[in-house]
Amino acid sequence: MDTNDDPDEDHLASYDIQLNIQESIEASKSVFYSERFAPLSDQNRKLVEAIKQGHILALQEYVKYKYALDEADEKGWFPLHEAVVQPIQQILEVVLDASYQTLWEFKTSDGETPLTLAVKAGLVENVRTLLEKGVWPNTKNDKGETPLLIGGDVFALADDGASVLFEAAGGGNPDCISLLLEYGGSGNVPNRAGHLPIHRAAYEGHYLALKYLIPVTSKNAIQKSGLTPVHSAADGQNVQCLQLLIENGFDVNALLADHISGSYDDERKTALYFAVSNNDIQCTEVLLAAGADPNLDPLNCLLVAVRANNHEIVRLLLSHGANVNCYFMHVNDTRFPSAIQYALNDEVMLRLLLNNGYQVEMCFECMHGNIFGNSFVWSEIEEEVLPGWTSCVIKDNPFCEFITVPWMKHLVGSVIRVLIDYMDYIPLCAKLKSALEVQREWPEIRQILENPCSLKHLCRLKIRRLMGLQRLCQPASMKKLSLPPTIQRYILFKEYDLYGQELKLP
Repeated sequence: MDTNDDPDEDHLASYDIQLNIQESIEASKSVFYSERFAPLSDQNRKLVEAIKQGHILALQEYVKYKYALDEADEKGWFPLHEAVVQPIQQILEVVLDASYQTLWEFKTSDGETPLTLAVKAGLVENVRTLLEKGVWPNTKNDKGETPLLIGGDVFALADDGASVLFEAAGGGNPDCISLLLEYGGSGNVPNRAGHLPIHRAAYEGHYLALKYLIPVTSKNAIQKSGLTPVHSAADGQNVQCLQLLIENGFDVNALLADHISGSYDDERKTALYFAVSNNDIQCTEVLLAAGADPNLDPLNCLLVAVRANNHEIVRLLLSHGANVNCYFMHVNDTRFPSAIQYALNDEVMLRLLLNNGYQVEMCFECMHGNIFGNSFVWSEIEEEVLPGWTSCVIKDNPFCEFITVPWMKHLVGSVIRVLIDYMDYIPLCAKLKSALEVQREWPEIRQILENPCSLKHLCRLKIRRLMGLQRLCQPASMKKLSLPPTIQRYILFKEYDLYGQELKLP
């Protein structure tokens, strides 16, 4: 033999030999069972009984009679077949060592080999013993089933309740998903956390796997889980999966079940909240374009975006109807709407809120009286209670008290200077005046206070009040107005739109 022969040829030759042996065994079984099965000997009966009873010592004596191992009953079962379906591994080892190797692949009358029987019985150690002894793993029964196919239970569950399909969804292989579904895998089996395979695929961003799972997952199963795959895709920041779900009719305004929402400190409800809290501009834009309501969460999405200093998400939310004058509905002690307190250090963010209708007048309501000695009208708290507020929530902390605390007092000049650009009359209280007088912006502020507003500015404020926030914040509504573009821009405070100027927005 040439010493330079390819080692792969030896491997192929070995495989051919194994295949020929297998074919020879198959051919030998073509003989009618009625001809092959002679009456059983006493030694065979004793041997089989020892196997069934688990009597190892007796079995070791009986296997010395080799002929008893080569006898099959009316079902075509040899002693080896009996040994592979009982749970004692040592019993199988004794019989296997005493049997001729040709018996290792013999089939029963039903066409089952020792290995397929062990797999069907679920006896892992017996399967391992057979394979370690060299039993061919690719042998098939008469149904064409390999041991691997029999052992691959598509209905198996992990310790955490995850199905095989759930784990496959995490891997994202579409061929694997398709095969499992073909063999009876269900998309409606949740793990112990209540998550379905469709949730896993959406969260991991497996687009092709998700396409297979959408039509096989029932709406009822999703509803029982307490969350939708839209939530999962938004949480996982997977915009393509999100678009696919929207195209297939999933509701972008579906809410988390109470038990899931309550597991979050912020008690979030919507998929949009996940996108905003992740600072995910793309998913936020896709959800809003599909009709997501930005005002459904206990902690408004706008407050989350402002606090995260994300100008673009704030712009998107405001242009799609986010309530700029929202309050944190569970804990709030301010007289003025909540958003401004997160924007005091950022003029770009501050003007973004003010341009979109923030109620700046609320920042000047207090009980101190103005610098002219007049008291401000402060409506009763009971009249201001909003839906969702509890009796323990009080809104009594005015802006002047909030911004003049020692650690924020340095901001009062710059903030008040911005706020007065959006007012016709500035009811400055004595407390604010005292804090402003030591700020570098005070001379400019005082000059503005001493002079009347321009008629043009007063008209702008009047028009904005008449139009309302909903029309002002929607570009489509503004385009319908029969006003020159210059006037429209003036009404929208475009000269103060610092963020839009940075992006060169129209």
